[in-house]
Amino acid sequence: MLGKILVRRLGGGSLGGVIVETEAYYGMDDPASRAYRGRKRYNAVMFGEPGRLFVYNVHRYWMLNFVAHEPGKVGGVLVRALEPTIGVERMMENRPVERLEDLTSGPGRLTVAFGIDKGLNGSPVDDEAHPVHVLDNHLAFVVGRSGRIGVTKDLPEELRFYVKGNGFVSRRGEG
Repeated sequence: MLGKILVRRLGGGSLGGVIVETEAYYGMDDPASRAYRGRKRYNAVMFGEPGRLFVYNVHRYWMLNFVAHEPGKVGGVLVRALEPTIGVERMMENRPVERLEDLTSGPGRLTVAFGIDKGLNGSPVDDEAHPVHVLDNHLAFVVGRSGRIGVTKDLPEELRFYVKGNGFVSRRGEG
């Protein structure tokens, strides 16, 4: 997902940016995953077809995830940050900030700026006709890795991925 362009159609216009930070979440064996305690009504999308949005709430903010897993498994990718490139003025209306780097550098910040909410849960992302979709982008960059942010129990693998040196990454340190 790193380097791809996330696009949100909203109110006759578009918002967009380059994904610069993500975290991977596995299924029922991952203590930080929303699927850890099994299938529930709120996380059912995560158990379904890959290529759909999984939107859930944490501390009054919506989290934007892409359902991504192998057949018969469960998993998702949280979009933690992006570099805004399309409709920046509209994003700033949705989430006023002084520094552009603070606009979408964190999962809650990103969803406020993009007008993402639970109404998008389960939406497919594989077609430009959908309100949220992903476009390929051919960028060269170096990928950094670290442990996931804000989880109390984690797996030993480093499952946070980010574009090294990008000023829109939520935490710029190496770990």
